[in-house]
Amino acid sequence: MSTSPTTDSIDSTGAPSWTVGDVAVHRVDEVLLPPATGPWLLPGATPDVVTGQGWLHPQHADAEGVLRLDSHSFAFVLDGLRIVVDTGIGNGKERANPAWHDLDTDYPRRLEAAGFPPDSVDLVLLTHLHADHVGWNTRRAKGTWVPTFPRARYVTSRVEREFWAGYAMDEARAQMFRDSVLPVEEAGLLDLVDVPEGGAQLAPGLRLLPTPGHTPGHVAVELTSRGETAVITGDCIHHPVQFAHPAIGACVDIDPVRSEATRRALLGSLAGTDTLVLGTHFAPPTAGRVVAHEGAYRLASVAPR
Repeated sequence: MSTSPTTDSIDSTGAPSWTVGDVAVHRVDEVLLPPATGPWLLPGATPDVVTGQGWLHPQHADAEGVLRLDSHSFAFVLDGLRIVVDTGIGNGKERANPAWHDLDTDYPRRLEAAGFPPDSVDLVLLTHLHADHVGWNTRRAKGTWVPTFPRARYVTSRVEREFWAGYAMDEARAQMFRDSVLPVEEAGLLDLVDVPEGGAQLAPGLRLLPTPGHTPGHVAVELTSRGETAVITGDCIHHPVQFAHPAIGACVDIDPVRSEATRRALLGSLAGTDTLVLGTHFAPPTAGRVVAHEGAYRLASVAPR
């Protein structure tokens, strides 16, 4: 794999991909998130904090310290299983966040162009049940929401689903469950997995890693092939600025203290290794390795092949 940074954009043709052993991991783009996302989502990532990390510019932040984030899925084939990790925001969904409301993107075309038409997908792995990670779980057909991936098992952690089952949801979150989670559940396609401290192996080379805090049952996804490893972060890390400042948390973290502890533990375990880190909201370049930097860490970008 090349170690030079890339400047590929959300509108690039094809699906950028990285090689992990025998596996090609594709980034399937949905939408760039607007500049206002950073200050809302990561309020501790002030312009002074961001511009103080020169390595973030220009790919991960602009010269004024405005963070760059986007929404995408990852897709790969492992041991014959066709797998999609997280399903973005979705089209035509009623959302309180204006940047997510009633989208009309080319995500389905991009997914198919990457070689993953919905009918071919075997597993959909959901790192957690937030609106910007479950949206393409479903699509509208004849006025109702139906599973986008009709042959797939949708997998998330048991702790995650049970937490939200007992949570006093506001209307916006209840709407998200009605259009993007319950139809999958009602179709009998949602599988709940117990994820112990050491992780849950779903298939050879595929593990869910417990990364709680952002939500109680949040998981990261670990992929291993021919001695090479990649980790898809979900929202335990939203942006590379958190490599340098792991204490910066998201405004929507359910348990901020636990979220920080999880982030520090994950970064510490990956620092100095060859593990490829793939950020679910990292703008291009989306992948890299964790290296020690000024008492914390930075992301050493790895370009798509």
